[in-house]
Amino acid sequence: MKKAHNLLKNNRLGGIAPGLPEVADYLDYARVEKGLAANSISNYRRDLLQFCSFLVGRGKTVTDAVRDDVRAFLAALYERGMSAQSAARHLISLRNLFGFLAEEGRIKVDPTSDVEAPRLEQRLPRYLSFREVESLLARPDVSTPLGLRDKAMLEVLYATGMRVSELVQVRCADLESTLGVIRCLGKGNKERLIPVGKSALRAVEAYRQGGRSSLCKNGNEPFLFLNRQGKPLTRVGFWKILAGYGRKAGFSTPLTPHLVRHSFATHLLERGADLRSIQLMLGHSDISTTQVYTHVLKQRLKQVYQSHHPRA
Repeated sequence: MKKAHNLLKNNRLGGIAPGLPEVADYLDYARVEKGLAANSISNYRRDLLQFCSFLVGRGKTVTDAVRDDVRAFLAALYERGMSAQSAARHLISLRNLFGFLAEEGRIKVDPTSDVEAPRLEQRLPRYLSFREVESLLARPDVSTPLGLRDKAMLEVLYATGMRVSELVQVRCADLESTLGVIRCLGKGNKERLIPVGKSALRAVEAYRQGGRSSLCKNGNEPFLFLNRQGKPLTRVGFWKILAGYGRKAGFSTPLTPHLVRHSFATHLLERGADLRSIQLMLGHSDISTTQVYTHVLKQRLKQVYQSHHPRA
C-alpha cells in the first residue's frame, strides 16, 4: 500500500493520481452516472488502490492485468489474514472496474471473468428480541431536549429499519405525519417511502415541540435530528449515542444501527410480513439480500419446535 500512496499524492477524487486514469474514470462514472453513495465510492477507491499497489510490485498497470494477477492478489489478501467476505468485496470492486473498462473498449479481456468468488459462510444476522427493543426505547431521559431527540431517533430507526446514513439525512419535510410515512433517500440517491408507526410519530412530535426548538440555533435548519450545536447529527455521532444506550441497557454485544435494522426486518417477518415488502422498506435493490432473513426465521422455527414438540 505504501507504493500506491506514493503514486497517489496530489490527485483528483481524493486518492487517484493522473498515472492511474482508468481507476479515476471508473470512480467518476460510479459517482456521476451510477449515483453511488460517497461511502460506496470510498470503499471502491480503497480496494482498487490496494490492487494498484499490488500491480506496481509486479511491474504492471491496470490495463496490463491478467487473470493470474487477480488470483495472486486474492491469495495475497488471504495471506494477510483477510476474511473470505472482505476478499469477495475486493473481487466485486475489481469486476466493476474491469467491466467498465471492457465496455469502454480500453481492455479486450476482463481478467476477472473466470475468477471464482470466495465461498462465504452463511452467517445469520444477530437481532434484538422484542423485550430488548422495549428496554432500549425506554432508556432516553425524555425530560431533556437531548433525551427527546434520542427517543425520537430510536423509535424512527426501529419503526423504519433505515440505515444510519439515511436516518441522519432525514429532513423535517420528509415526515408526513398525517399519512404515516417518511421519505427516505437511500443508496444511489434512490428515494423510497416507508410506513411509520404511531409510537414513532408521537416521539417525533414530542421532540419537535419540546426538544428540537431548544437545540436549533438556525430557524432555517432543514434536518430533523440536531446535535448540541444545532447542526445536523452525523453518522459517527449517532453510532456513539446508540452504543451508549446499548451499554445502559446491559446488552452483551455492542449495539449498532445495523443490529436494530436486522431486528426491524426479523420482527416483521416473524409476524407474517412478506419478503418483497421488507425488501422495499429496507431499500434492498436485490431480493437475494433480503432472503438472509428467511434463515433467521427457519432457525427460530427450529428452536420453537425443539422446545415445545413432545417428541423433538
